[in-house]
Amino acid sequence: MPAHQSAHHWVSWDGYHHTIESLVKIVHQSGWQFDQVLCLARGGLRPGDVFSRLFKVPLAILSTSSYRQAAGTQRGELDISNSITSTAGPLAGRILLMDDLVVSGVTLHRVQEHLRIGFPEVCEVRSAVIWYKACPVMRPDYFVEYLPDNPWIHQPFEIYDDMIVDRL
Repeated sequence: MPAHQSAHHWVSWDGYHHTIESLVKIVHQSGWQFDQVLCLARGGLRPGDVFSRLFKVPLAILSTSSYRQAAGTQRGELDISNSITSTAGPLAGRILLMDDLVVSGVTLHRVQEHLRIGFPEVCEVRSAVIWYKACPVMRPDYFVEYLPDNPWIHQPFEIYDDMIVDRL
């Protein structure tokens, strides 16, 4: 697996976990404290889980989807679920919004609008992602890697996208 090419950014499992831990350190060192982690499924599930465990705060999940065409490589219309899953009750307080990456910034922007309109008990939202690509709409509050050349990021779990259960 090539380490880095201009059009592609390859990430191993070890690299993926190390980068999530780097993001944890960045958020921790900022001094900002949050009451819940809201991860965007699917990309924010793994980082959100790590943050929830390390910061000892509840995890909430919001499903969003825009990359459905061409085996998940082409952006389509953004869909945001009407409900948030959490065992901690309604979303409230200071929320850390987690995703794996920001490509255009549209998802983070629209989800923050969704929270502002639909969840009046939320008083502050900040965003954290692993990778931040050059985008005109919205910059995340916290990120590990800025990728100005907009490479396609190959995450280690994507191997499952092409697998067939019967052939495992």
